[in-house]
Amino acid sequence: MTDWAALEAKWRARWAEARAFESDPDGRAKKFVTVAYPYPNSPQHVGHGRTYTLADAHARFLRMRGYNVLFPMAFHYTGTPILGMARRVAAGDAELISNLEELYGVPAEKIRGFEEPAKIADYFRDEIRSGMVEMGYSIDWRREFTTVDPGYKKFIGWQVESLRRKGLIIQGSHPVGWCPRDENPVSQHDTMGDVEPEFVEYTVVKFRAGGYVLPAATLRPETLFGVTNLWVDPDAEYQKVDVGGERWLVSEQCLYKMGFLGMASGSGGTVRGSELVGAPAEPPQGGSVPVMAASFVDRGTGTGIVMSVPAHAPFDMQALLDAKKKGAEGSAGVEPVRVIGSGAKLPALEALESRGIRDQDDPRMEEATKEVYNAEFYGGVMNEKAGRFAGMPASEAKPAVREHLISEGQASSMLELAQEPRVRCRCGADCVVKVLSDQWFLNYADGGWKAAAASCMESMSVLPPELRQEFHNVLGWLRERACARQHGMGTALPWDDGWVVESLSDSVIYMAYYTIAGLVGSGRIRPESMTHKFFDHVFLGRGEAGEVAAESGADPGALEEARRQFLYFYPVDSRHSGRDLVPNHLTFFVLNHVAMFPEGMWPGQIVVNGSVLMDGSKMSKSMGNIVPLRSAVRKHGADPIRLAIIMSAELLQDADFREEAVAGVRGRLEAVMEEASPASAGAGAGHLERWLADRAAAVVGDATASVEKMRLREALHGILYSLDADLAWYRKRSAAGGSGPDGALVHRIHGMRAAMLWPFAPHAAEEAWERLGNPGSAGGAWPEPPGDWADARAFQAEELLRATLGDIARILKVTGMSPRSVRAYVAGPGKRALYGAVLRLVCSGTTSMRDVMAELLADPRTAHAKERPALVQKIIRQILSDPVPVREARLEEGFCEAEFLADQAGPMVRAEFGAELHVLNEESGAGGKAGQAMPFKPALIVE
Repeated sequence: MTDWAALEAKWRARWAEARAFESDPDGRAKKFVTVAYPYPNSPQHVGHGRTYTLADAHARFLRMRGYNVLFPMAFHYTGTPILGMARRVAAGDAELISNLEELYGVPAEKIRGFEEPAKIADYFRDEIRSGMVEMGYSIDWRREFTTVDPGYKKFIGWQVESLRRKGLIIQGSHPVGWCPRDENPVSQHDTMGDVEPEFVEYTVVKFRAGGYVLPAATLRPETLFGVTNLWVDPDAEYQKVDVGGERWLVSEQCLYKMGFLGMASGSGGTVRGSELVGAPAEPPQGGSVPVMAASFVDRGTGTGIVMSVPAHAPFDMQALLDAKKKGAEGSAGVEPVRVIGSGAKLPALEALESRGIRDQDDPRMEEATKEVYNAEFYGGVMNEKAGRFAGMPASEAKPAVREHLISEGQASSMLELAQEPRVRCRCGADCVVKVLSDQWFLNYADGGWKAAAASCMESMSVLPPELRQEFHNVLGWLRERACARQHGMGTALPWDDGWVVESLSDSVIYMAYYTIAGLVGSGRIRPESMTHKFFDHVFLGRGEAGEVAAESGADPGALEEARRQFLYFYPVDSRHSGRDLVPNHLTFFVLNHVAMFPEGMWPGQIVVNGSVLMDGSKMSKSMGNIVPLRSAVRKHGADPIRLAIIMSAELLQDADFREEAVAGVRGRLEAVMEEASPASAGAGAGHLERWLADRAAAVVGDATASVEKMRLREALHGILYSLDADLAWYRKRSAAGGSGPDGALVHRIHGMRAAMLWPFAPHAAEEAWERLGNPGSAGGAWPEPPGDWADARAFQAEELLRATLGDIARILKVTGMSPRSVRAYVAGPGKRALYGAVLRLVCSGTTSMRDVMAELLADPRTAHAKERPALVQKIIRQILSDPVPVREARLEEGFCEAEFLADQAGPMVRAEFGAELHVLNEESGAGGKAGQAMPFKPALIVE
């Protein structure tokens, strides 16, 4: 059994000694690959390992293709999560301390020091770095930095000052996600579960009753004309508050949220919901509707008062049906009013009945609600009940009604967080929406800025390609975003004391800093010399080098080298990250690059991957299914972990990490290493050798194309399994023929496989390469098989033999026979000629029966097909059922089925089934079973 820890340590030491992954400018073409740097408030787990492993595999592949690859790493200390964690440790938070000790294995004496935020960050930085080294990531560690290093702070100061000078950082009042405990804006990095706070904007419609406004928050203002009643929670204490000179009644939770929005604060007394039940309320369009009680009213959503439109809202419909059944107060005269579309069946009632819903708490209510909304928004038209809005599509009426109500003073707007049930800061507090005054914002709403980013996104590569539109969608809705906060670790705003650059805003162009970080880390560039003009010169080419050096105090040689490093390695050729960062970091990455750099320095590619599940479930501390990456490596080995993560899913799919899959991959890698041995003598290049060489060439070609598209699972399947199946077939065929395998050819193919494994399982690949007796490293070059390895005739011959043996095996399985002989009838010349004609048409793209027949009848040589349409149809189906490489190989003419089967299949049939094979032409069988013979599919009679 392989000692994976020892094997991997051996190759890590070799790479370190050779300084294999240190990259500096030279004469080669470069590739700059980056991946999102980690936030060190916990160790990385297996889920994190996916993004970094994919990026490392990509970087290694590019190295093998001859590029000078830079793949660096840093650590993101900026923000408030580490501060909140330190406070929780200081407060003795039992859950947090238990997780640190039991889940992450942090020694108790270390935890005691975690009351200092920097000690938390430093501890987990070292832990994550060690894990990356143990995983074999090909990182140039000379360029490592943290976002609170003095030099990096100077870089961020230059970035934000430059954006401000361009008018892209503005000061104003805008809504933000907010932690009321930390008193800071929050973004994805600050929240539990890495949730990006999103806003939903309610239209708050003013109903009036007894001198009060009963404000009903709705997302569908266009349905106001079908309102039948208001719903309140009879057990709630509604607060009397002053809003713009009006007296409103809202839930206590709503009042709390309104305070952050600047709408109202403080209560002037309360009214119990039960006291409102039965009261008449006047809607903006006039008339009167009753106030009724409902159990589904959520005091924490909207205002705690709900506008009821039962014809178009399944929740309202079910509540009304329940109220009528119970004879609830105010329900007797209430009847649904349809305002969108026409017909006897009300949309909400139909949605309930089709699902058999009879309960307000039925979990299918949400599904029914979405169905009705989508159908009406995208296809509905307002009817005559909508007054001035009649005839308008519902999608247009929605903003029109909202605008009209607000302009007439009959409604207002209110923002809430869109996520349910809540967004929590890492400090543990529930987040809210807050309107900040005098806050600094990145003006992502700027039209010109968005247009430049859209142009960049169109010119760059996005993998997988279907995500390109998702990026454009984000650009569409993106608005002003807070870029500074008043607490947390990070860089102070250069022009406004007391503000710190927000954590996502300081992580958008840091890839440029990698190019000079090694010079800073070595001391050649001192932070005090990193002035605004210094960065303008290094990154934008502004100013004369001598003057910049003299003014900043920078070493002239170091300044020149910094400029050279940047010009050589920039732009970023490939940026890797998870899909959850598309709505924020990855889009900001593009926006800030187009704002800061000329077009030639804009990013070239973004690669996005899905997340990792554990045994089919999302990883979470509450489920206890988080596996720290270093623990997994110690248990299974780095290469088995790498392959198990990669092979469980393609790029955008969620990968499912399973222990049994790791064990299977580990066994396969061990077999690869065991099979590796020095070359033995060659037996000569016969038919079988040409076939095996052809298959190896195909695997290399397919794997190359797959990796270039980042379809790594597909590539590995060919490298590990398809090629292995081909080698097994070759050994079986060689043994049956008595010649034995060609040792030199098999050795060469094992070497090719070891090389192709290097991006994915580098330790095992190096070990196999060395055991094969090959010089240098398995990662020296990606395999390029000679062009003369392709042999279509050999390929189609072996595919015919494999298929024929498979058909015999199926017959024997069904019949249970012990055969003495097998008669194989091959198709006659007429069928073969027709097959060849149809094959050429299908391979050129003509696949329908009608089009194929038209082409055949137009050619005098195949016009006789008119008499055999059923045969043509059968040939088309047979060809389309074959893989494309098989079809293309069969275009090669001159192959004789009968001759090949008679010469090569006999020994295999004898070895596999103990029977004698007789190859005959279908004409010799006088019809019957023999007449069923098709090209490349002989008719078989087993006796």
